[in-house]
Amino acid sequence: MKVKMIAAVAALVLCLPISMLFAADPAATDKAMQEEMMKKWQAYATPGDVHKTMAGMVGAWDTVVKSYSEPATPETKGTSTFTSIMDGRYIQENAEGNFMGMPFHGIGTFGYDNARKKYVGSWVDNMGTGIMLSWGTSDDGGKTINWSGKATDPMTGTEQSYRSVMHKMTDDQYHFEMYGPGMDGKEMKMMEITYNRRK
Repeated sequence: MKVKMIAAVAALVLCLPISMLFAADPAATDKAMQEEMMKKWQAYATPGDVHKTMAGMVGAWDTVVKSYSEPATPETKGTSTFTSIMDGRYIQENAEGNFMGMPFHGIGTFGYDNARKKYVGSWVDNMGTGIMLSWGTSDDGGKTINWSGKATDPMTGTEQSYRSVMHKMTDDQYHFEMYGPGMDGKEMKMMEITYNRRK
């Protein structure tokens, strides 16, 4: 009987979580947990090489915008200024131009989420009242970023999916393309923008 009792206690101990075994010293356990939390938060909050690469866009750019949406509009010219914010964690774009004869102003915030291992972005402009949220990936170190995003379709009031590609041609030129659902529901190119760094 005594042997069975010892075996049962041993089995129970083996089944207990490791943290329970250290319950006799909760202070040591709390300190270890706090150190692990701080380590993860520090890694999450610290800008890395991806953020440094994104900072290459900081500066003033002249833009040429071509729209393919109906009704299609001819090429229009504008400007975009990229600034580094939050100590290098994000890049913010301020875009100015015109769309269908009306003044256009847009603001985008872009970054890289260290925890999700994805680019993240948001966009607002004076042509709507919603916010487009996007997530991106890159297979070439940030030279080409493939974005997928969601925004409200004002015709239906429902959420629509979009995708875009931002490609670095040179240090002084970028090319952007955006795709979304056409009138027939099939994907179509909606617009493209060429960014040329202002000298």
